[in-house]
Amino acid sequence: MSFIYQALSRQFRSSQSARVMTTALTVVAMLFGLNGCSSYTTPGAGVQLTQLADADINELMAKQPAAKFPARIAFTRVQASGYSAYGTGSYGNGAFSVVTSREMENEAEFMKLGQMEGVAGVAPLNRILLPAQLFSIKDLRLAAARLQTDMLLVYTFDTSFHVGSQHFAPLNAIALGFLENKEITVTTTASAALFDVRTEFLYGVAESTAQQSGMSSVWSEESEVDDLRKKAEQAAFKSLVPEMAKTWQRLVKQYQVKPPLAAAPQ
Repeated sequence: MSFIYQALSRQFRSSQSARVMTTALTVVAMLFGLNGCSSYTTPGAGVQLTQLADADINELMAKQPAAKFPARIAFTRVQASGYSAYGTGSYGNGAFSVVTSREMENEAEFMKLGQMEGVAGVAPLNRILLPAQLFSIKDLRLAAARLQTDMLLVYTFDTSFHVGSQHFAPLNAIALGFLENKEITVTTTASAALFDVRTEFLYGVAESTAQQSGMSSVWSEESEVDDLRKKAEQAAFKSLVPEMAKTWQRLVKQYQVKPPLAAAPQ
């Protein structure tokens, strides 16, 4: 009889614990709902641009510039494979992906590039020109060749988040509404590389970094967090353009063949 009593007592306590646990979970769920708690997923990673090209030393040293001046330049933004950010996706799978929407880039900045000395024009790579599988810079060069361009400008954004002393890597979730009153810093490094479409010769690289800060206490919606990211990426790209212009000036001076001066009349 004592054994039966003990068993019934354990069953009662077990069922009572289950009810307590269920009630606790319900309360937690209600708290999440009342506080409107949601999360923001940090954007995907950038791409190491120089790793897209051939890594063999002998082949790299054998590549030579073949672009003609004034040069036609195709441009595209690349990110890690499967890249996504709030409201922004990417195209292609493999070693990297391509972002064809240009929310972070001002068209006026591309116009500045098109007006530089020795540039005949600039044009974006459209996804209709790109293969679904992207493994190397050659896949992008083939698309640029279809546009009859001489050079290919490839750029990427590497964006990171810091909340206080905590760093959030790409594709990490940041819980909103339960963060303490801490400063959030979003840092974006924009990197660019200019390749020869015909030979894959690397003419030069450029880089720029920008930061934006805010307080976590005002973050209640994902869009508010993403506004900080957009400002950082827009600022990074805007400051990247003058760096690209400096790189372009150097390579024009080095590689552009100027016509010989006409002989003075006798």
